[in-house]
Amino acid sequence: MKVPRNISGSDLIGYLLSNGFQQVRQTGSHVRLECNIDGEHYGITVPLHDPLKTGTLSHIVKEIAEKTGRDWVSIMEEI
Repeated sequence: MKVPRNISGSDLIGYLLSNGFQQVRQTGSHVRLECNIDGEHYGITVPLHDPLKTGTLSHIVKEIAEKTGRDWVSIMEEI
């Protein structure tokens, strides 16, 4: 699957908030989100860019997939 080129930081943040993440803080154009996955504290920073660069989006989604044990393609399709 190709990485979508039209996903904004706000879209990704909305998806993460609906899947158990909580916004902790915002510094400039970067939002820090955190959650507990299998008893382990996990945090991720998402830039509020529109659109997100494909490398940035890919890295964030692959990191989320690794921590949650899900396939990154299914996460991309849900965003």
